[in-house]
Amino acid sequence: MTRRAAGLFDYEAAFQTAVEQVKSEGRYRVFADLKRVRGQFPKAIRRRADGSEQEVVVWCSNDYLGMGQHPAVLEAMQAEIDQVGAGAGGTRNISGTTRSAVDLEAELASWHQKEAALLFTSGYVANEATLTTLQRILPGLIIFSDSLNHASMIAGIRNGGCERHIYAHNDLEHLESLLRDAPAGAPKLIAFESVYSMDGDIADLAGTIALAKKYGALTYLDEVHAVGLYGATGAGVAERDGLLDGIDIVECTLGKAIGVMGGYIAADAMIIDAVRSWASGFIFTTSLPPALTAGALASVRWLKAHPEVREAHQERAATLKARFAAAGIPVLPSVSHIVPVHVGDPVHCKMISDMLLEDHGVYVQPINYPTVPKGTERLRFTPSPNHTDAMMDDLVAAMDRLWTHCNVARLPAVA
Repeated sequence: MTRRAAGLFDYEAAFQTAVEQVKSEGRYRVFADLKRVRGQFPKAIRRRADGSEQEVVVWCSNDYLGMGQHPAVLEAMQAEIDQVGAGAGGTRNISGTTRSAVDLEAELASWHQKEAALLFTSGYVANEATLTTLQRILPGLIIFSDSLNHASMIAGIRNGGCERHIYAHNDLEHLESLLRDAPAGAPKLIAFESVYSMDGDIADLAGTIALAKKYGALTYLDEVHAVGLYGATGAGVAERDGLLDGIDIVECTLGKAIGVMGGYIAADAMIIDAVRSWASGFIFTTSLPPALTAGALASVRWLKAHPEVREAHQERAATLKARFAAAGIPVLPSVSHIVPVHVGDPVHCKMISDMLLEDHGVYVQPINYPTVPKGTERLRFTPSPNHTDAMMDDLVAAMDRLWTHCNVARLPAVA
């Protein structure tokens, strides 16, 4: 960066200060250089700083079911590239819509028992663009948002500039008190998630829907960490609980359990048409490449027909929780597939993560502030159906040694 002239603002120093602040708090992120190996998920090859390579087992991927490696997905993506090429050519308004994108939207709408769906380039963009746009379409909208909603939901709500109220996490009494105080005739929207990915808890969908009906509010449900994983066909927690008809707008990702990339919303056709016509994050963004939409379509169709993979996924998560508890590793309570382990200090959290990777070939991210509140730093494990008992043996043994080495608090061991 060019040095500043005398008397002018020192840009370089400002950027350096920002980085040093993160480092001083023990939450500076270093990305692992990993190469996934086709057909060997969750194994990967890590390239160290010195250029040497190390085989590792990935324990924190959001590709929850390994669908990013599934033959049906890979074959569909390769066939699409052979047939139509690499890129989408621009926005859908200018370049038209790829056939596989149209078919995917129809499949997604059917999956969630809605009239229509709309694709975005990521789950983040889907949330931000939709929540911002709803505030333009619904003048005077009041949004009620769970305190632990994802950053993309928070950004979308803030960007719209409407009146907003934050209710305590999963606290329906607090939510109702806020709804009760709002003007009866004002448009309202409750924005919440089904599975909260850092703690692994699940919202009370039935209770939230009941409040929405009582006070005349729309429901906006983020199923990013549930789609593909819950319900008879994998449509999410709303399907599992028989509540799809109580959700007005469902938002999901194609980049986690579906194993590819992208995001979408599903709702009544009129809602989708309005968002499609007003959302800048959709209108002015280049469309997903056709290989991605073809791969996602193949993944969704496969997941709908194979509930056994969801059963295996839940078994692996339950087994790992039990193994950690038996070893006295402080696994946090979780009713979902998320397996969070409490550390409580950013430096220790990063140190344990580094030692697991370097000395034991175990890759798991340190989760520090601002992703979680200070003092709740943790390691977040996401076992898949592909994580074997032998892999768990190695992981638990490594964690047991490091917990002693780093003098981190344990739970009483469970027999």
